[in-house]
Amino acid sequence: MEGIERAVGEKPGLAFDLAKTLVESVCRAVLVERSIAFGDDEDLPKLFKTATNNLPFLPAEASGEADVRKSLAQTLNGLHTAIQGICELRNQCGFASHGSGNPRPAMESVQALLAAEAADAIVGFLHRVHRQDRTPRTSPRAEYEENADFNESVDEAHGVIRIFDAEFRPSEVLFQLEPQTYRVYLAEFDTEAQGEDGDTAPDAAP
Repeated sequence: MEGIERAVGEKPGLAFDLAKTLVESVCRAVLVERSIAFGDDEDLPKLFKTATNNLPFLPAEASGEADVRKSLAQTLNGLHTAIQGICELRNQCGFASHGSGNPRPAMESVQALLAAEAADAIVGFLHRVHRQDRTPRTSPRAEYEENADFNESVDEAHGVIRIFDAEFRPSEVLFQLEPQTYRVYLAEFDTEAQGEDGDTAPDAAP
């Protein structure tokens, strides 16, 4: 962060480059340490999404709280928007950005400070969540197969997905492509199931 702090005051354009590089480096480091595959050419927004999809942001005792999961997902979407902004500022105003030969708009320290502090908050959060839980996770396949009732409800609601001659289960597509969304709706499903069980009571004695 020292390099970014100096750049904020001395070369604001460079701060955008360094802010983007810092977040990207931390995302890559987290994914490598957790043995999560990613492509060498993946951009920062995709790296951040992959990282957040594979980090345990909620404590175990709150994992089934659907409303909390929704609120956290909204907050993470806000961080994703901040990352998009940092990338765009870097492309438009960065010291080392590439593109057309037109002059780059000059930013002041206050705009550079916004990008630097946003990057600092994001990497600090990612680092702490990553470090607080280093226990091996259940394999993705096992996690999916443990929720057969929920998977069946998703499949019944949306029907088989067909692409040419291939058929795919909607629940599995959701789990593979949007694991965080899968877990949000799974938590809702579990909450509703618990409510139904609680509403069932023996008839009162005559």
